[in-house]
Amino acid sequence: MTEITQLTMAALEAGLETIRQSPTNNGSLDMIVRRPKIGEREVIEQGELDLVEGLVGDNWKARGSSRMKDGSAHPEMQITMMNSRLIALVAQNKKRWQLAGDQLYIDMDLSEDNLPAGTQIALGSAVVQISPVPHTGCKLFVERFGIDAMKFVNSQKGRQLRLRGVNARIVQPGVVRVGDVATIFEE
Repeated sequence: MTEITQLTMAALEAGLETIRQSPTNNGSLDMIVRRPKIGEREVIEQGELDLVEGLVGDNWKARGSSRMKDGSAHPEMQITMMNSRLIALVAQNKKRWQLAGDQLYIDMDLSEDNLPAGTQIALGSAVVQISPVPHTGCKLFVERFGIDAMKFVNSQKGRQLRLRGVNARIVQPGVVRVGDVATIFEE
């Protein structure tokens, strides 16, 4: 078995070109992760996105948010999506993707230029809308993937490319499945 090590900045930067090759539209949903309780992860093949609950079975609503005055769940942070090429690089093993704590891992360009806040993405029978609330890493991201990974995703270029991922809210409920195509939704 290959030992997992935390990558250096040089190794992360060497992987940037592969990440930049993510499709700008019609990306694939590569993994769905539900977080039933803090510290728990369930990799699922199919999930239901609900306007009130978020990803059904996930703890987003119950966990709440420190960004809300009353501690309730932040409506602009219902769903977190991360570029699957980035997580493949930092995690080094698909079994470790879920450690990032995101729910949807998509092979798609999540950059501000490609998906400005307000952009809607059709995924399965659901539609999500990119939030203006930035998605940044936390101390657990550092513990799992290293300080250089955190600096990489939160660098100026990393933020522009949204390497740590994006927050989104559900605007049309529906079912999503691994393998679904993520398409920029235009009415």
